[in-house]
Amino acid sequence: MRKLLILLGLFIFTTTSAFAAKIPEEVRDYLNKNIQGVDIRFDGVIIFPDNTIYLPLYPSLFSDIKTLQIKETFPANKKIEEKPDIVIFNNDFVLLKLLTDGTGRKTVLHQTTPPLQVRTGLLPQDMLVPSGLILPENLKGIIGNLKVDTKQEDVIKINTKESFEEFLDETSQIAPQTLIPQLKNKTLFVTTNYSKNIQVVEPAKTSPKYALAQKSIPIDVKAVNDGKFLLVTSYERPFLDIISVADSRFIKQINLSAFPEEILVDTALNKAYVTAPSASTIFVVDLKTMALKQKIKINGYCEKLILSENKLFYVDKLKNEIWAIDMNKDYQLVDIGRFPNVSALAFKNNSLFITSRTKSRVAVIDYNTLGLEYEFTTVNKPVAMQIYGDYLYILGAQNNNIQKISLSNCKEVDKIELGTDGFSTNFNLIDNTNLAIITDIKKNFFTIIDLEKSKILKTYAMNVPMKNVIIADEVKLFD
Repeated sequence: MRKLLILLGLFIFTTTSAFAAKIPEEVRDYLNKNIQGVDIRFDGVIIFPDNTIYLPLYPSLFSDIKTLQIKETFPANKKIEEKPDIVIFNNDFVLLKLLTDGTGRKTVLHQTTPPLQVRTGLLPQDMLVPSGLILPENLKGIIGNLKVDTKQEDVIKINTKESFEEFLDETSQIAPQTLIPQLKNKTLFVTTNYSKNIQVVEPAKTSPKYALAQKSIPIDVKAVNDGKFLLVTSYERPFLDIISVADSRFIKQINLSAFPEEILVDTALNKAYVTAPSASTIFVVDLKTMALKQKIKINGYCEKLILSENKLFYVDKLKNEIWAIDMNKDYQLVDIGRFPNVSALAFKNNSLFITSRTKSRVAVIDYNTLGLEYEFTTVNKPVAMQIYGDYLYILGAQNNNIQKISLSNCKEVDKIELGTDGFSTNFNLIDNTNLAIITDIKKNFFTIIDLEKSKILKTYAMNVPMKNVIIADEVKLFD
């Protein structure tokens, strides 16, 4: 075992993001103070907790003020909490409430003589305009160069008629399935190896409700910002695609000039790490602005990326070598050593857990000394690991079971039998819960497990071959 410290070449992107609409700080503070839970989106759109939506209008010149307050509203004399149709602040910043006309189209308040601040204001030129937005003729000047899709040409929502029967292990009719409380108000995004489309499924349903059309078969999909957006990497595409779940639209493509694969989300810091193995690069995306902020040059062809305790770990697929990126030490690269047939990594309290799929063993490495702490036998064909609390959970594909290991002494304390008689491949935590989802790629099942109780809550079958299943909060904006 050897240790090699190499200073990473770190390139910081200073170009201004086309999506970084800047709401004035005084307006942001005012809204946060008066509307609990308000969402000020990265493109400037303002969303109240009840899904009331305001479009911001920037004045050509802000008025000089000491304290921000509302100057005028329509209807008159309304507080912001009462959600008036138009809000004009004393710095001439304006909020236009998104309304619906008699035919269901999105619009704003129609006035014979709009106030000067409204007529001369300008929508953010990078705003994600709700599809089908219709503006009054006397307000067309607020658009500027902003593209307004009045025909919903960029909507990627399709009522898919795809049949997957030839790819399914069993094609018999699946009996009705009951919904567990933990999946209420959730949405499932399912990817397959046989379709370009991301299937959108209601919990406990066997077939997709609709699909999100893609340009190539997805490699990885992650839901971010409380399920409002999907980050997607696809085969033979040098882009990170960003989808707005609310209105089923591609809203941005980040050109990486390399072919991205895995996506790892850091919810605490609102960042996403995107690997480009062929370019030996990890890209860092700011999820607040949906902009590329950094690219980290690394060694080797990276895969199996994990993040723990401000360190990134990955496996160089070509050399079977494991590396750590210590972000507390100027992005130093630490060579952990070579381990053949690595199937998964996990890290906690300076201990790195490494599974060997062929040997069905786990090596535990002391990060400080890079020496071997423990080695123990695990479930047959371990394919994934997760740490939750004081325990390590190891998924075995051969017998479809999960071994629960105490981190204090590396002893088995429990074993969970999935009972699907298939081939389990993925084991992922569901954000902000004590739940995990296990995907069976052979039988097209996914299982929900309560990690605190080491208990299976429910196993669901689907009429879709499942490469991966992502569970996120249901989003209804712009419906």
